[in-house]
Amino acid sequence: MNRKITAFTLCAMLLALCASAAAQQSTKIPRIGFLSASSLSANAARTEAFRQGLRELGYVEGKNIVIDWRSAEEKLDRLPALAADLVRLKVDIIVTGGSSPTRAAKEATTTIPIVMAQDGHPVGNGFVASLARPGGNITGLSALAPELNGKRLELLREMVPRLSRVAVFGTSTQPGNAQSLKEVELAAKAFGVKLQYLDVLSSKEITMAFRAATKGRADAVLMLLPGRVATSQRPQVVELAVKHMLPAIYNTAEWAEAGGLITYGTSITDLDRRAATYVDKILKGAKPADLPVEQPTKLELIINLKAAKQIGLTIPPNVLVRADKVIK
Repeated sequence: MNRKITAFTLCAMLLALCASAAAQQSTKIPRIGFLSASSLSANAARTEAFRQGLRELGYVEGKNIVIDWRSAEEKLDRLPALAADLVRLKVDIIVTGGSSPTRAAKEATTTIPIVMAQDGHPVGNGFVASLARPGGNITGLSALAPELNGKRLELLREMVPRLSRVAVFGTSTQPGNAQSLKEVELAAKAFGVKLQYLDVLSSKEITMAFRAATKGRADAVLMLLPGRVATSQRPQVVELAVKHMLPAIYNTAEWAEAGGLITYGTSITDLDRRAATYVDKILKGAKPADLPVEQPTKLELIINLKAAKQIGLTIPPNVLVRADKVIK
């Protein structure tokens, strides 16, 4: 009888221990690593959009989810160490904001899921096998919309009287550059505008590109520069555009907020908000390899009137009325 009681007691204790372990496992708080090339203060709108997306799905930072924020502060050579640090912390998912952070995370781990908040060319950069079937530990959102460059040229034509020549700043080694340029060329042909393509391979060549645009008598500039070339030089690019009295159109809101004349393109904050849906799906058991990369769904037009005044340009009312945001 005593043996039966003892055996029963041991079984009950084992069941209790198993139940306790299961309960601890189920209440484990997910840990997310967020890797950015730019400073968190400069990306405040984007990080808040990501938090908002998480809140909409029931996640509250510090309560039922932990986020380890890592920023290279514009020093791209710091990204590999920051990515390695997140791997050492054994985060459940790494969220990346741009091609450089994604590449650093990819080189740091092949097992931890990586969610791209946005990337200009996920396939061309070698991050995924295809948009429909990523095939590895990386998935997320693509910011690629080369067809928008034709619309940007059209906007320049509406704003700049007698627009006849446009300097296009691009980087030939960047995936997607050729496709983007093709779209610009098609639009230029339709509008009767001549293009002056300037290949900017590094941030050091930006000043020379503006000089070449001025020498070539460009009436405006269309920026196709990738983040790795232009992000850290954004203030310099904006200042040079003013110095050379050249109207310039860019692809993301950050440019207008930094003093650029006009931006038209994908809403990056919308992509950051949507990145939270990938985090949620992966935490619930989905594999990155099976989650298709989504493309942009929200576009925005932002005009900086202060920048327009600096170069003596009057923005037509029919363009102003279409703006999602006007900076005065």
